[in-house]
Amino acid sequence: MNKISAVIITLNEEEKLGACIDSLIDVADEIVVVDSFSTDNTKKIALEKGARFIEHNFEGYIAQKNFALTCAGYDYVLSLDADEVLSNELKKSIIDAKTSGFTHLGYSMNRLTFFEGKPVKHSGWYPDVKLRLFNRHKGKWQGLNPHDEFKFHQKSRVKHLKGDLLHYSFDSENEYLKQMQNFARLSAKSYYENRKNAGVLKIVVSPALRFIRDYFFNGGVWHGKTGLKICKYNAEATALKYRYLRQMYNERG
Repeated sequence: MNKISAVIITLNEEEKLGACIDSLIDVADEIVVVDSFSTDNTKKIALEKGARFIEHNFEGYIAQKNFALTCAGYDYVLSLDADEVLSNELKKSIIDAKTSGFTHLGYSMNRLTFFEGKPVKHSGWYPDVKLRLFNRHKGKWQGLNPHDEFKFHQKSRVKHLKGDLLHYSFDSENEYLKQMQNFARLSAKSYYENRKNAGVLKIVVSPALRFIRDYFFNGGVWHGKTGLKICKYNAEATALKYRYLRQMYNERG
C-alpha cells in the first residue's frame, strides 16, 4: 500500500488548522505543517495533533509550497491549505486509491468554497478543480502568486476523485474583502514582475467580462442576492488587481 505525506502551509491559523488536521488523520501517514513564524497557537495545535512542525521564512505561496514538498517523507503528497477539510466522500476516495495502489501520478478533486457559512456552487466558484494529490518528484508548484498550481515536468495522467475539498475561507463578508485586497496586491506584484499589460481597457473591460461570465454563464443569476454579491466582488477583484498594477507602473516606471 502506498503512503501519503499531508503537507499544510500556515500563518496564524489557530482557528482552522485543527479541523484540517483532523480530516487528514485517517488518510495521511504523516502530517507536515510548514509555518511562517505564527504568533498565535498554530504551533501548539499542530504539535498536539501529532503533526511535524517546521518553521520557514515566507517568500511567496509558490516558494513556500515547493519548500514544503522537500519536507515530505513520502513520494505522494496531499497538499492542503489550513482552511480546507476533506469531505467524507473525498476521504474515502483517497483511501481507496491509496489501498489499491496509486495508478496515476496525480489526483484532482473539486473544491467547494463556503461564503458566510453557506456552500457556493455557482458564480465561477465551483467545481474549482484542484490537483492536490501527486507524486512530488514529478513536478513542482508554479504560476503567479498568489494563484499557484502544481504542474508536472512532463505530460502525465491525472485521475479525478469523487468528493469535495471543503474550503472554509470566508466566514464573513469583511474576511472576504480583506483577502480580496491582499490577493489583488500580490497578483499585481506578480504581473508587474512579468511585465503584464496594465492598460485602461484591462481595468474597464476585464472586470465587466468577469461579471458577465460569472453572473450569467456560471449561474450567479440563479442564486439571488448571494450570487449577485459574489459576482460583483469577483469583478471588483479583477479591477482592483489591474488598478494596483497600473499604480506600480506609474510609481516605478
